Amino acid sequence: MPTLNDPKLISGNANPMLAKAIARRMSFHRGKSVGLVDARVERFNDQEVFVEVYENVRGEDMFVIQPTSNPANDHLMELLIIADALRRSSASRITAIIPYFGYARQDRRSKARTPISAKLVANMLVESGIERILTMDLHAAQIQGFFDIPVDNLYASPIFALDIENQFKGKMDDIMLVSPDVGGVARARELAKRIAAPLAIVDKRREKAGEIAEMTVIGSVEGKKCIIVDDICDTAGTLCKAADLLIENGASEVHAYITHGVLSGPAVERVSKSVMKSLVITDSIQATDAVKNAPNIRIVPTAPMFAQAILNIWNGTSVSSLFDGETMEPIYEGLFNR
Repeated sequence: MPTLNDPKLISGNANPMLAKAIARRMSFHRGKSVGLVDARVERFNDQEVFVEVYENVRGEDMFVIQPTSNPANDHLMELLIIADALRRSSASRITAIIPYFGYARQDRRSKARTPISAKLVANMLVESGIERILTMDLHAAQIQGFFDIPVDNLYASPIFALDIENQFKGKMDDIMLVSPDVGGVARARELAKRIAAPLAIVDKRREKAGEIAEMTVIGSVEGKKCIIVDDICDTAGTLCKAADLLIENGASEVHAYITHGVLSGPAVERVSKSVMKSLVITDSIQATDAVKNAPNIRIVPTAPMFAQAILNIWNGTSVSSLFDGETMEPIYEGLFNR
């Protein structure tokens, strides 16, 4: 249901740059200044999280912007404690905007005596008073079923489609999308449909987590500009090996479009030295200085999409309309020229 009160935004410390960008974009849509609610999210000397909200939020429709990125535990606790502070301050509704949903890779029991941490996180979020989740490119779509509250899962593929059509204007016939593993085929196929491009698959076999034993390419990539599509790039080991394999199989260029640039450990160095011409990520996770300074890493903004999704939730209108390229194009007008 639409509300009379304006939506109010509050942010933790995980990605203040994205939160400010969303607020700026909402100011543009609303025709008046929309700022972040004045609050402090700090730590005591023993590293306990403390939150104090300085503005009245009684009866307000609150949106908490906080990806649970590295350090995941700290940022998750910030989100839970902000939600608790808002609930105890009589906010009418609390929506968590979690651009990157941490623990999403622990969505099932892969072997005996292991947890399903994504379900545990879902339980904690609901218990803290959050009534709706807005996230982007969940690692496993079934995580939406871990919640007994509405979960809106946005996709980066409409943004990537606009960017690819802008970057490869006049060369679209040479494009081939590549899924880096069999599990990501649906994601890559969805983007391939948007830009009418063929699809190849890199089949990999893992001996143990983080180590790839063998990789083969399914499909002909000879003379193609290959674009690897995935949701998470962590240490970039698999990504760089896949890029090498595609070049060995005759690809003319290799690029990668990854939603969440976790880029931990040696990832930035690996990408900088790899055969990949470019790695495109979103700003769902706040970029480090190393990422910003990397010569072949580029960041596309998600703030226009999140701002529109927040306004749609606040107005009680469709969020799934944002999956449509024709809807996204005017939202990103001026950023991409098709």
